Amino acid sequence: MAVIARWRVRWCVRSGVLFRGLRLALVVMLLGATQAHAGVMTREAMLKAFPSPMIVGERDTALPVWPLFKQDATATVLVGYAFESIDLAPIPGFSGTPLNLLVLLDAKGGFADVRVLSHHEPVFLDGLGEAPLFKFTDQYKGLSLKQNIKIGSNQNRAGQVGSANVFIDGVAKATASVRIVNQTLLAASLKVARAKLGYAAGRDPELVGRVRQDTYAAMDWNALVQAGLVQRVRVSAGEVERAFAGTVGEAAAGSKAAPDATDAPFIELYIAYLNAPVVGRNLLTPFGWQHLLGRIEDGDHALLVLDAGGGAGNYSFIGDEFVRGAVPDRLVLRQGELPIEIRDLDLDDKLLLPAALKGASSKVFRVIGPAGLDPSAPLDFALRITRSKGIVYPERVSRDFALHYQLPAAHVQAASSDNKGWQGIWLGRAWELAVLGAALAMLTLVLAKQSWLVRSERRLRLFRNAFLVFTLVFIGWYAQGQLSIVNITAFIQALVAGRGLTFFLYDPMTVVLWGYTALTLVVWGRGTFCGWLCPFGALQDIVSQVAQRVGLQPRKLHRTLDARLKLAKYAVLGVIVVLAFVSGTWSDRAAEVEPFKTAITLGFVRSWPFVLWAVGLVLLSAFFYKGYCRYLCPLGGALALLGRVRMFKWIPRRAECGTPCQSCRHACEYQAIAPAGQVQYDECFQCLECVAIHDSDERCAPLIVARKQPGRVIAIRPLPNSPVAPNAPAAPAGAT
Repeated sequence: MAVIARWRVRWCVRSGVLFRGLRLALVVMLLGATQAHAGVMTREAMLKAFPSPMIVGERDTALPVWPLFKQDATATVLVGYAFESIDLAPIPGFSGTPLNLLVLLDAKGGFADVRVLSHHEPVFLDGLGEAPLFKFTDQYKGLSLKQNIKIGSNQNRAGQVGSANVFIDGVAKATASVRIVNQTLLAASLKVARAKLGYAAGRDPELVGRVRQDTYAAMDWNALVQAGLVQRVRVSAGEVERAFAGTVGEAAAGSKAAPDATDAPFIELYIAYLNAPVVGRNLLTPFGWQHLLGRIEDGDHALLVLDAGGGAGNYSFIGDEFVRGAVPDRLVLRQGELPIEIRDLDLDDKLLLPAALKGASSKVFRVIGPAGLDPSAPLDFALRITRSKGIVYPERVSRDFALHYQLPAAHVQAASSDNKGWQGIWLGRAWELAVLGAALAMLTLVLAKQSWLVRSERRLRLFRNAFLVFTLVFIGWYAQGQLSIVNITAFIQALVAGRGLTFFLYDPMTVVLWGYTALTLVVWGRGTFCGWLCPFGALQDIVSQVAQRVGLQPRKLHRTLDARLKLAKYAVLGVIVVLAFVSGTWSDRAAEVEPFKTAITLGFVRSWPFVLWAVGLVLLSAFFYKGYCRYLCPLGGALALLGRVRMFKWIPRRAECGTPCQSCRHACEYQAIAPAGQVQYDECFQCLECVAIHDSDERCAPLIVARKQPGRVIAIRPLPNSPVAPNAPAAPAGAT
């Protein structure tokens, strides 16, 4: 049976059917991904989540929401819309994976229900437990999307009286995670409110303009003001007094709060769109501009608000209790009648301001892309001013004052379909993808034309080490392009649930790497990814080389024991795949055998058991060369199985390989060459060391003998499905 199976695979490969089938499957998968959704709730699940007297309507075909109704006498009344956040705002969590919330937004924009469907946040899985997360999300019930919901604490609640924001309690030691929950909930809900509750003025809520990046010109402060790129807005003292007239906040005649000249400014502010290059590059230091670009993602917005001074009110727009990195209590941004969160980026010390404004109070605020802010539409700020009367139990009254800003049309790209969904993320990471594409093209060329690289042992070592550093630093730690067994289990779970694969498209680095890996599996097998493109594998390789430099040589197990241990990764893979069909939660837990999330995604910033496991596996490579990859890695096991469809046995062999020559086998750190000389491609990491030996007159024993015995012919061992080895000369007629 095994012989028949191998014959069938070889026949498919030779006929091209398998390659065409894989290409067609990839195209179909991507087409399906662009049209499907990532949610998990079926109609049956929705009926259980919202039982009678709720009536669950049909899922909307245009927007992934479920209308909910209730019977009121003879009428059927719309209660609101239920939806999953991952369909609308798949914001990556601290682990790199989006969380999923089930939200019921009522017909007036209030949160009727918020539940956690799934998450991968390490602090709630490993440390605090899930109870604090559920308690946190429960606080949203009864609040409204029209309110400015911010995360605060009981400790500073007293200072928030009169704030323009509604504060809910955060979770100690989980600040980053609950902030992501808040952003996810608000961003997804804003999309539904704009599309279904009439807050988008009839337009597609996902169609927003973009700030143009090609309008830079050197301009000073005055030129920016004259061009309307920096705009001065103000609230007059007269406006304030008229707003508080007849309340406890009314100022007494002749007091400082009630100046005689009612048209005099109470507060004056400058507002600017800082991530427009023509503004940011002129108002920030070169380091500050680069720092800003590193702090914001594609689609994010950076807004400068600066107090011009001279106002009679001597009123701070950020509030007396403001701390760096927080949300201002007194200033609110709205667009389309809905509030949008602004958060301090802490870039005050990197501004280049005119002498008259040196030392002025200023803040650079960030708006995340999923909030849906449209830079081509007016920005409606509201400044809340609060006055009080009394000392022990003061009576307070607050009023909001409108401040308007709009970026000049010449500096905005009109909204188009290219600005929707995941496409914007790909555009925003264009330069990263370009770097990755260039690196993959270079790697493909080198692997296809190996003779130039392996001709020099030093050249091979330098190129390989440089590429490993690139893989670890750029692909892994910077671009977060670490492929994982979690990608495969997510694919399985989506297919089992009948869901689409759109969520993959929100991580372009992963999509590109998987596409390249799929192609190279067909050509060369697993070695291209495992040996060159896996960041954790690169980290192990570098650690092993460092260990050898200090005199610590890796050990090699007996080939029988080594072969048995290599089967362990298939057992680990089998357990994880089975759990993926049975339980997503247990599958995620089993996938923690991978240290990738800890070492690469989170940079070892995690609870100690996971860090200890990851560090232990890294140190293991100092004693057993890439021990984790060879013996435990479930992703490596999956790629080894998939790599059996490769088209070529591409590593050249000679008749003397194995008998009597054992040079390549002894040099192979992966122990992927059998005593008889055959290469075990399932365990080959494509390091090219054996190819370099094969082509070297100084390292290959048969070539050394031939050099000493000029008349002797060195034959090339024929390969079953490759007419000639790619880097070796053809054998002379009659050679064996």
